[in-house]
Amino acid sequence: MAKAKKNYYCQECGYESPKWLGQCPACKQWNTFVEEPKVTIKSKHARVQLEQDNKPIKLKDIVIEDERRMSTQIGELDRVLGGGIVTGSLILVGGDPGIGKSTLLLQMCENLSQQTADVLYISGEESLQQIKLRANRLSIDSHNLTLYSETNLESIEQVIKANKPDTVIIDSIQTIYNPEITSAPGSVSQVRDVTGLLMRLAKGLGVSIFIVGHVTKDGSIAGPRVLEHIVDTVLYFEGQRNASYRVLRAVKNRFGSTNEIGVFEMRDIGLTEVKDPSAYLLSGRPMRAAGSIVSCCMEGTRAMLAEVQALVSPTNFGMPRRTATGTDYNRVVLLMAVLEKKLGMQLAGYDSYVNIAGGMKVSEPSLDLAISIALASSFKNKPILDYTVIMGEVGLTGEVRGISMIEKRILECKKLGFKRCIIPESNQSTLTQIDGILVIGVKNLEQALTHCF
Repeated sequence: MAKAKKNYYCQECGYESPKWLGQCPACKQWNTFVEEPKVTIKSKHARVQLEQDNKPIKLKDIVIEDERRMSTQIGELDRVLGGGIVTGSLILVGGDPGIGKSTLLLQMCENLSQQTADVLYISGEESLQQIKLRANRLSIDSHNLTLYSETNLESIEQVIKANKPDTVIIDSIQTIYNPEITSAPGSVSQVRDVTGLLMRLAKGLGVSIFIVGHVTKDGSIAGPRVLEHIVDTVLYFEGQRNASYRVLRAVKNRFGSTNEIGVFEMRDIGLTEVKDPSAYLLSGRPMRAAGSIVSCCMEGTRAMLAEVQALVSPTNFGMPRRTATGTDYNRVVLLMAVLEKKLGMQLAGYDSYVNIAGGMKVSEPSLDLAISIALASSFKNKPILDYTVIMGEVGLTGEVRGISMIEKRILECKKLGFKRCIIPESNQSTLTQIDGILVIGVKNLEQALTHCF
């Protein structure tokens, strides 16, 4: 018998190679090649037959139709999706095991079913009895929600074409397999082929399909990157399993902004919306504590207050430790170098720890000034004045640069009862008068420290 041909595929990007390679030439990742049987076309003369009505059209002749969206009745989820579920879209939801992906989607199915929408929930990991137990725990009892436990792609395709539901949930993509491909479920070939067929079903039948994807150790969705390229929207469910909050973040969205986030809280009855994340993140904040600063960051169009904590203590080792949680480590080291150079703070003999309280991850540069003041406050062991919010970007020469959406940030601070805002001077010159809160503009770090202590 002839030996079956096998190729090597990169698990990150799907690059194909006839031999094993240590580094992928396409995505430059190491140790990502796996051996799988080569998928061959049955006929050499197989060609894709174009439909008669599928012809090239000039740009000026294309008629734009309004996007048909269906609300999930979950405000935070609608915000991340861009206003609701677009008909015929393919949405990928990723997250750590046990983070609440299935719970959120099951709650969404209940809300959609109450709007007389037909929903098909296909599970390849759990039995129908297990799904029923979770539904009972979440008090879900809908007559328009249909459950189906299957992993064969051909059977799933037949059921979708026969029932023609409005929304389909696939939980999860790594368990579905195409019997025409000899590789194991969850492999590069299987995931790529299954997702391609689901995409054609979504566009051809006008069915909105949600796909649940597993994640790897580094937090990215398992499988080839082509999986994220095919789908219309990619949602990441973030958070720690021992923490009550969850953050839903869009990293790709063809029908809306990719900067929006949704905040949820895990309770016994399921996931509930956190409509005021600022108050939630600042709950339990200590008053008059050295190294504790409140700043305001933007997540899409939403202004959120976050507490920046810093701890500077003498080191007992030859090389001081530097730790950053919730923000960029390299950015913190850069700001410490600016403090040493421009303000004369000798931090070389001190361990320094920076944390964004509440477990939030913020990469926006508007937190630079708050991190710098928090480090200085802990180093001097002096708390700043109460009810003060600090925000601004810090440059390498110690200057404070302007940030975006300053008026929206200040209004959020005023809503939560803060009395003073220290902002870049360039923003103050273009800011309209806001009553009830004192706005102070600063040019550099020295001026900021003068107004803080």
